[in-house]
Amino acid sequence: MSCFSCMTPKPFTDYDEDMTPKSIESSEGGKRGNSVRGKGKESNSQKGNVARSFSLKELALATKNFREANLIGEGGFGSVYKGCLESGQIVAVKQLNLDGLQGNQEFIVEVLMLSLLHHPNLVNLIGYCTDGDQRLLVYEFMPMGSLENHLFDLEPDQRPLSWKTRLKIAVGAARGLEYLHCKANPPVIYRDLKSSNILLDNDYNVKLSDFGLAKLGPVGDNTHVSTRVMGTYGYCAPEYAMSGKLTLKSDIYSFGVVLLELITGRKAIDFTRKPGEQNLVVWSRPFLKDRKNFVQMVDPLLEGRFSVKSLQHAVVITSMCLQEQATIRPLISDVATALEYLASQADDSRKCR
Repeated sequence: MSCFSCMTPKPFTDYDEDMTPKSIESSEGGKRGNSVRGKGKESNSQKGNVARSFSLKELALATKNFREANLIGEGGFGSVYKGCLESGQIVAVKQLNLDGLQGNQEFIVEVLMLSLLHHPNLVNLIGYCTDGDQRLLVYEFMPMGSLENHLFDLEPDQRPLSWKTRLKIAVGAARGLEYLHCKANPPVIYRDLKSSNILLDNDYNVKLSDFGLAKLGPVGDNTHVSTRVMGTYGYCAPEYAMSGKLTLKSDIYSFGVVLLELITGRKAIDFTRKPGEQNLVVWSRPFLKDRKNFVQMVDPLLEGRFSVKSLQHAVVITSMCLQEQATIRPLISDVATALEYLASQADDSRKCR
């Protein structure tokens, strides 16, 4: 099973560090203006969804003047508010801090990427605002927030994710990444896969978000894209962090870290833990070497409600994704297929067996 057939070199548009445009072509063949759609129903489900321009006044009205009660998230990029458009649609409005981690260039990249790429496992960009020096993005609202809200620092009355739900989330994230790597033409390197960027609806269906760091992948005889190192500490592939050479396999490593978080219930980086346990991948290495130790890694909140066989398969997949040598990490299509099979067999009704 391979993605290589979908990476036939064709003319494409990339945006360098200075955002200089080059050419772009759809995977369906022939130029289609600004279209990077994959084949099949992935793109059809979102067909006709074009991001629209909002005024600052419209978004201020939608968020009740960005009041604190509507604040649903904050980060180096700025703040996210829950809002209601005049049409009645509930949305999430991200107000970028241009002095923060996500500046004007990342804003442009995100608008371009989410205007061109459509898939059930990618968040839908509804619109944007560029009034004056303001930069805002308007997304569909995801009622369950991000994966990290359901894995870490749970409230006393909050139910932990079941093993079956964790596998379902892993499959959704893998399918979104598969679309970027295998259906988009040229392929897209996400570069910022992490639990806080995996959004969930009420049924724990996944949508990947935050595409400001995404890059078009290598084509033709090129093996990598050289770029400044960006991303989140703990999720970055070691070869990318050291050299700035970015490949599709860089995303696979990040996906492996997310799988490790789902299995263990631990954060990729957690400075509240004692030395030796602060970096999740480093802490997990001894456990990954012997399947007899796999059970010792599992999130205690699962209370043993998982199949040991299912766990063993999931840990093996995770270990393959976390290989230090990038070339031997698996293709995301193979990972997605394997996880989908595991999810179909998952049973939360019985204790560890």
